[in-house]
Amino acid sequence: MRRAIVTGGSNGIGLAVVRLLLAGNAEVVSLDRAPTPLAHRNLRAIAVDLADEAATHAAAQEAVGSGPATMLVHNAGAVHPALLADARLDDLAALSRLHLSAALILAQAVLPGMRAEKFGRIVLVSSRSALGLATRSAYAATKAGLIGLARTWALELGPDGITVNAVAPGPIETDMFHEILPPGDPRIAALAQSIPVRRLGRPDDVARAVAFLLEPASGFITGQTLYVCGGTSIGSLGL
Repeated sequence: MRRAIVTGGSNGIGLAVVRLLLAGNAEVVSLDRAPTPLAHRNLRAIAVDLADEAATHAAAQEAVGSGPATMLVHNAGAVHPALLADARLDDLAALSRLHLSAALILAQAVLPGMRAEKFGRIVLVSSRSALGLATRSAYAATKAGLIGLARTWALELGPDGITVNAVAPGPIETDMFHEILPPGDPRIAALAQSIPVRRLGRPDDVARAVAFLLEPASGFITGQTLYVCGGTSIGSLGL
């Protein structure tokens, strides 16, 4: 049975990824601060704050303790929006731990098992904001860092049969999205009209892209960034 670790698997994009993997008969370990809403014989949930490096190390070892994982999806994220004049170093440090340090810790934890199997799939969930978006200094910087990690690890791990790719969503209707634009806010309709496909994305839109990159048949795709953004990566985006 295929085994996957998914961060942020209790809601939004992560939950959609977990559902798709379970539907495909994979065993899934979900790492999230929040409890999972799912009950499934092949799902195990570990409560962890991935911005806490020590806790992340412990959770990573727990996740691989019962067997190697050949799939890793690092999806957990936070935004902390602020204009440059108000940006805080504490926010940059927190998002660096959550987006980048957690990715490194988890990748190192799964690497021995993937190398032993001579097979692995790593997908890092970045963001369209990595291309630039007002109020996203800390978020855009750290999500862009995930793209750099994917390209670097792809070069290192390709000979081991391990692919590493990034998926860059946006804008997707999730709880995190609605923390910035509450449901019913008239700016949501205006935003949708500014997107080339004239709608906001759904978690399943991103999950299907992630699942594609996790497939054994996707072994000739590595070091790439797939934008799942309704075309906003080739045009302007206003929030």
